[in-house]
Amino acid sequence: MSRHVAIVTDSTAYLPRSAVERHRITAVPLTVVLGDQALEEGTEISARSVAQALQKRRPVTTSRPSPTMFADTYRKVAAAGASGIVSLHLSSEISGTYDAAVLAAREAPVPVHVVDTGMVTMALGFCALAAAETAEAGGTIDEAVAAAEKRAAATSAYFYVDTLDYLRRGGRIGAAQALLGSALAVKPLLQLADGRIELLEKVRTASKAIARLEEIAAERAGESQVDIAVHHLDAAERADALAQRLRERVPGLHELLVSEVGAVIGAHTGPGLLGVVISSR
Repeated sequence: MSRHVAIVTDSTAYLPRSAVERHRITAVPLTVVLGDQALEEGTEISARSVAQALQKRRPVTTSRPSPTMFADTYRKVAAAGASGIVSLHLSSEISGTYDAAVLAAREAPVPVHVVDTGMVTMALGFCALAAAETAEAGGTIDEAVAAAEKRAAATSAYFYVDTLDYLRRGGRIGAAQALLGSALAVKPLLQLADGRIELLEKVRTASKAIARLEEIAAERAGESQVDIAVHHLDAAERADALAQRLRERVPGLHELLVSEVGAVIGAHTGPGLLGVVISSR
């Protein structure tokens, strides 16, 4: 059995299935609670189901994986041949997932380095890919961690949402920021900053907000070699159109992914989400 450094992340990385299989990345699922049902993201509930529930004003909440789930994952990965594990997760400022992983890592049968990337969606996914590529090249745990942290430092994420109400309900953005975003019916642009979701700008209309999102993404990319992910929830046409415009505007574009976010992030952003992740290579 070959020994290797294995990469574990969580379901909010929203990595393409092909990338997960190619790099043998393990994603531990978060849970969406819909009514009285607790459902695992990625297998038991779709983002579309969450969008429909939110539109009907049904209660939707989310929860982290348990330490036991992480412990089981680490044991299975070790049994499959891992000599060590790098476990990369969404920001601890918006989820307790990192804390659960840290608890489980203490009892793991092989060394586990748990990383709070400060990221989410493909901002987290690009970090996992960087770690996986380093491990596949024969890198140590420390080298894979360093690759992920370097990628995190070179990654930015920006989001448009139709309303801040869902983020406010879930406690992912402060009531004062939500009030500012709601004032005069402006459309909010958000960013990930220090692991937190913060209000970046207020724009008068949805079309102007999306145009501004495109402008910010193009400015951030500049002429560097970058990977870009365009995310959405129940807004596929908007996402495809934005992705096409970014293809034309970003000269150093290496890879561009378009995907719908999963149920967990969808539960906190609501339908209409449009996001762009820019990650320098």
